[in-house]
Amino acid sequence: MKKNVLFICVQNSARSQIAAALLNETCGDYFEAQSAGLEPGVLNPLAVEALQERGIDISRNKTQSVFDVWKSAQYIFAYVITVCSESEAAGCPIFAGVTTRLHWSFPDPSQLTGTQAEKLAKTRELVEEIRAKIEEFCDEHCELDLQT
Repeated sequence: MKKNVLFICVQNSARSQIAAALLNETCGDYFEAQSAGLEPGVLNPLAVEALQERGIDISRNKTQSVFDVWKSAQYIFAYVITVCSESEAAGCPIFAGVTTRLHWSFPDPSQLTGTQAEKLAKTRELVEEIRAKIEEFCDEHCELDLQT
């Protein structure tokens, strides 16, 4: 049975969306990832473009509130992973039944400066950073979690 994973960032516009998409692509046989935000915003077009370059389409994804996910109590998450700053992550609710809460800090693409091409290049770098962390997570947890 797949384990549920929730990625959380501030606006659910880029970092958490990227992480969920990459986990579903990389370890979709083991995990089912979702994403949410503390203050849901609008999907970041740079994140959409950077993932489309990798063959992943999130263009139809909607942003959602972590508090709505928490209140719905539809899922028991094996992992809740915050991908924002530590101070921002402190505002996340505690989910019932969560076995592991992790924090991976990544820069916020909405704060990038420069030309559109420079911001896209920095977003591609962010996607690669998140991809590396996802692969590390999968290497550590996929086989281990199947045995539990």
